[in-house]
Amino acid sequence: MPNASKTGSKEQTLPKQQQPEPGYEYKMDPPPVYLKPGYKGADKLLGKVAIVTGGDSGIGRATAVAFAHEGADIAVVFREEVVDAATTAREVEAAGRKCLVIQGDLGQESFCRNVVEKTVTELGRLDVLVNNAGEQHPQDSLDKISAEQLKRTFETNTFAMFYLTKAALPELKKNKGTIVNTTSVTAYRGAPTLLDYSSTKGAIVGFTRSLSGMLAKEGVRVNAVAPGPIWTPLIPSTFPPDKVKSFGSDVPLGRPGQPWECATAFVFLASGDSSYFTGQVLHPNGGEIVNA
Repeated sequence: MPNASKTGSKEQTLPKQQQPEPGYEYKMDPPPVYLKPGYKGADKLLGKVAIVTGGDSGIGRATAVAFAHEGADIAVVFREEVVDAATTAREVEAAGRKCLVIQGDLGQESFCRNVVEKTVTELGRLDVLVNNAGEQHPQDSLDKISAEQLKRTFETNTFAMFYLTKAALPELKKNKGTIVNTTSVTAYRGAPTLLDYSSTKGAIVGFTRSLSGMLAKEGVRVNAVAPGPIWTPLIPSTFPPDKVKSFGSDVPLGRPGQPWECATAFVFLASGDSSYFTGQVLHPNGGEIVNA
């Protein structure tokens, strides 16, 4: 398991770095910590099957691995990062669970249908859907956000949730399953250089709250997690080196979070521990107070 900066320390140790989009976890320095040191599962998801989009790296990998330690088989969905996806699969299998790796573009509705069909065929059922895949492309002016960028960001971050959830609902209703969506602190306080990204994350909050009301009588719970500054491949692949160096230093805890510090929120919302939660958003963001 990779090691990283001290959890709980205010010391900022990120070196300057940059890599091309979409970003690769195996190239990050230091590597993110995707499993809590000493993590011991408690069978909270024993016998369940989960789809985790963007499960190759970052918060998605941490969630997939934590779910595996809690007893779930996992379908990891990713677009480009083959090496990272293989690492996630190895970690899931090392926890004694099955891992199905599916590559493709979640912005295409036909692919989303295929993800669900393949998962149910090969893993036998579907109980948890984690809509986590996302992309961001910082721009300092509205004029620089092209129609192509706007469309691509919404397709990946928001449209994919509609497509995949629609395809998954028959299985989730049958199994009284759960849906956990990844939004962001930017949905609550904005981010001037991430205008389109922040807009998609605001849409996800509305999607979560509205869908939870629609599905409550069906026994399907829908919640979300709104991370703050988490050390994932999005950071060195979309921000300049100087911003990477200071990333996360402006929150009360004074440091970026590690992916595992979000994954525990996903475990909670996916499991029976959160049986009285629906339409809610959890905020692992280093202490920033937002209007939740």
